[in-house]
Amino acid sequence: MSDLVDHIDHIAKVAGIDHIGIGTDFDGGGGLTDCRDVSELPNITVELIRRGCSPEQIQKIWGGNLMRVMNAQ
Repeated sequence: MSDLVDHIDHIAKVAGIDHIGIGTDFDGGGGLTDCRDVSELPNITVELIRRGCSPEQIQKIWGGNLMRVMNAQ
């Protein structure tokens, strides 16, 4: 999970929190040992909280940014 959130941190520094979104096909894969399937997706949120992300930032990452872009169309 640490590797994934390292990437999220990097994107936030380069592009900003408003340009991050998480998507999945819900059947695993991706090589994350602590997020093998949809049942372990909360581990991403746990790591984001551990690193100090605010609830507002987490909401953006988990769909808020996508909804903002979709509604702008």
